[in-house]
Amino acid sequence: MLFGQSVFQSVLERLRTEEEPAEETQAPAAHRVSGLATGLAFDVMQGISVASQRIGEAYFDNLASGPAAEEAPPPQPEPVMPNHLARIAPEEIAIELAIAAADTQQTLNEKRRAFAKANHPDGVAAPFRDNANRRMMVANLLIDEALRRLPRS
Repeated sequence: MLFGQSVFQSVLERLRTEEEPAEETQAPAAHRVSGLATGLAFDVMQGISVASQRIGEAYFDNLASGPAAEEAPPPQPEPVMPNHLARIAPEEIAIELAIAAADTQQTLNEKRRAFAKANHPDGVAAPFRDNANRRMMVANLLIDEALRRLPRS
């Protein structure tokens, strides 16, 4: 304890005396708080609103107003399932693939890619993905079986 003060109090007193000269040389503006980089809510100058100072939120402010915000988007029509997605029986898929004894590995791979392009679950609306997934599984099984039956060279 120095002169009736604790060590903590003497450190605080020393810090206060070191800060006083710095405050005298640099007088902050009356409407600013020392240490804050932006103005306060009452910092409105000559018609510039406080909202325009929030640059990060300007997009959302404009989104909620204007002619586009007043118009509701048109309702999306319900998706219609393509006819080919209703055919999930292995016999129907085999007819679509038209696998023949003369098919080679290359032609079978081309058939797989063409079938996947038209039937892949990622390319159809969400309500029909189960059918598309089932069709892809059956087609892949049929093509894999045809590839196994090919003569080895």
